[in-house]
Amino acid sequence: MPPGERVQRLRERRGMTRAVLSGLCGRGPDWLKNIEKGKRQLRDHGLLIRLATALRVSDLSIITGDSTPRPVSAGGRLMLPTANGVRDAVRGPLFTTGPSDESPSVDVLRGRVTEAWRLWHASRFQRSEVCALLPGLLSDAQTLPRQLEGPDRRQAYAVLADVYHLAQQATAYSVEPELYWTIADRGRLAAQDADDPLSLAGAAWAFGNGLRETGYAEEAIRAVEEAAEAVRPHLEDGSDDLRGMFGALHLHAAITCAREGRDGDAWRHWDEADRTAGRLPSDYVHSWTVFGRANSDFHAVSIGVDLRTPGSAMSRAESIDLEAMPSVERRSRVLVELARAQRQRRDYAGSLHWMRRAVDASPETVRYTPSARGLVSDLAKDARGPLRTDAAHLAEEVGVLVG
Repeated sequence: MPPGERVQRLRERRGMTRAVLSGLCGRGPDWLKNIEKGKRQLRDHGLLIRLATALRVSDLSIITGDSTPRPVSAGGRLMLPTANGVRDAVRGPLFTTGPSDESPSVDVLRGRVTEAWRLWHASRFQRSEVCALLPGLLSDAQTLPRQLEGPDRRQAYAVLADVYHLAQQATAYSVEPELYWTIADRGRLAAQDADDPLSLAGAAWAFGNGLRETGYAEEAIRAVEEAAEAVRPHLEDGSDDLRGMFGALHLHAAITCAREGRDGDAWRHWDEADRTAGRLPSDYVHSWTVFGRANSDFHAVSIGVDLRTPGSAMSRAESIDLEAMPSVERRSRVLVELARAQRQRRDYAGSLHWMRRAVDASPETVRYTPSARGLVSDLAKDARGPLRTDAAHLAEEVGVLVG
């Protein structure tokens, strides 16, 4: 049986429409129809992985018909089905402009972006809900700078940069790499056109995320360290948001250093960030990096886990206050860190407990983060006795292949 027919049978067995399955693969229904009808060949390994993951197939040979088994990584990433509008907005014409009297002002657009960031942090389903807003935001933000001049134009570019940073967050791990890097690079370019220290620092933070997650740790560290040093002379007379971004850059560097096993550098950067948090108002939280007292404490837990010192991580966790963190997405991520710490201790019951809480806090944070999915997969494989059933149910809920 040809691969296309196999895909169609698997899809229909799952009760999925072409629109749903193709969306999970980051493609359109016509693409999938051509695959199923044999008019297009499945040569791209990445697309095969996406199809297998979306169809919950544990072996690529089930799709290809090969005689040699080709297991799929159970923790593989999922594509975000609601990202099609973002994809169209980013890839659409750049030089279309509507009547200037129909365009929002910079202040109005900035307000919409601020509300979208609030939604990102408040929603349990932040990716789906923010991606529903992004096409309109991207369209307006890409158009506005060309209708303005001078300082107003630079402010419009600063807002555009923030929109791209939000889009980068919302699509991380869950769209094709080409789209993700287009978004990331445009955010950096918009910040350069804004020519503002806060925008440039924010772009370094966002772009550094992409560098770190694709294995360019040294480049990520250099990007955020250079940005922090560029911001430092402006701190005394700058805004709280500038100081907050300075702290966020150091937390960024701390995590990357920890993942590289550089414990001294990791804690040095964390100390700088923690001092910065102490100099800000006690209730201060940066609007999108959520830098503040609580996030500094959360990062101390993550550093302990990344350095593979679970005892230190759990000890630090005793002093954190989850309710002090307004971001649901960030709460879910620190709960994943606690699950990782317990997994390092081989405490599967503890790990499963914290992962269950992470999913309850924000299903999409776990579902679309490869490291979290990988941990769910490991728990489903390693748990024994009554825990095995609980771990299997959690894996099913997250959409992770088991067995």
